[in-house]
Amino acid sequence: MRDNWADEGTSTTDAFGVDVTTPSVARMYDHYLGGKDNYAVDREAVAELDKTVPSTKPLALNNRRFLRRVVRVLATDYGIRQFLDHGSGLPTQDNVHEVAQRVDPASRVVYVDNDPIVLAHGRALLEENDRTSVIQADMRDTEEIFAHPDVRRLIRLDEPVAALFVSVMHCIPDSSDPAALVRRVMDRLPSGSLIVINQLVSHDRSVRDFVTSFMDENTHGNWGRVREPHEVERYFEGLEVLDPGLGEINDWRPDSELGPRQLTDEWFEFGGVARKP
Repeated sequence: MRDNWADEGTSTTDAFGVDVTTPSVARMYDHYLGGKDNYAVDREAVAELDKTVPSTKPLALNNRRFLRRVVRVLATDYGIRQFLDHGSGLPTQDNVHEVAQRVDPASRVVYVDNDPIVLAHGRALLEENDRTSVIQADMRDTEEIFAHPDVRRLIRLDEPVAALFVSVMHCIPDSSDPAALVRRVMDRLPSGSLIVINQLVSHDRSVRDFVTSFMDENTHGNWGRVREPHEVERYFEGLEVLDPGLGEINDWRPDSELGPRQLTDEWFEFGGVARKP
């Protein structure tokens, strides 16, 4: 584990200038996936969260399986050759560019994240891949993202693009209007482009309220809200939802029955894929 100075008590920042006394959603997710780019504060937050939502680890693993599956399907069946991954998180096995470039080595990918550790590790991973880039930006800042030199270099707006918002919309507060973000991004993209959206939802109000409050407090406001499925459905208004429609992501074109099972159902990932007419 990357405890560095944080666990030794000699500094509150790491080599990247990151405040390691505050949990990060990206690093907590990394821990759930079995990664090493996380700190004691992230693992402590995970342990506390698991007391109320014990299904979170299999949920995170299945979310990663969905990401790999959806990128492969979009590249293979829909001919998508460029991907804009919002809130990409820390690099792990089978990243978007690896899946897409196995289908076509000419595929182009831009990762967007506001965590400086993601930027540092992503750039190290992609040092020799000139068809892929990672940029540091707030995924809500559509204008800044599309104006970035690497986005202008790699993403051609005269051919379809896949915009990914995989397990990140719950990080966006209502005040930032997630549905408006979807509209801004899709307005920039040409007809035939696709968008992938899923987020954490629960039918149980007590779960929604607890997780929302817990994550907002622990991440110092870098969180949005656990929502209900009908709220996520609004993100897709005006778009053509692909089969099999919107629902729990494990049911989106499954390619195996071998994924980890949630032993409890207090929350789940809900979403799907849609095309711009």
